[in-house]
Amino acid sequence: MIRFTALAAAALTTAALLSPIAADAQGPAGFYVATPVAKPASATIITNATLWTWQDTAFTANHAPERPNILCELVVKRVGALTSFSAGGKAFDADALAKCNARAK
Repeated sequence: MIRFTALAAAALTTAALLSPIAADAQGPAGFYVATPVAKPASATIITNATLWTWQDTAFTANHAPERPNILCELVVKRVGALTSFSAGGKAFDADALAKCNARAK
């Protein structure tokens, strides 16, 4: 019984330690995720007071005071058109993304 408990504890510890690796494989993490059409020249941008950082394929940012559609337009003005934009895990639909991309430089 003691061996089983030790084995179970080791398995749970291993799973807990590896879970962040699995989360990274799922894609960029952040409250806001903006995926530009073209890879940007800079790894960071700032929109008003929001810092965006490049993570593999997209810019990510923490929660900001602006509405999501305003943030999308601010990003588009800096990096050009986006293939996707999400806020709080909810992706913009095609119409919202098209409206945002209309502000591209």
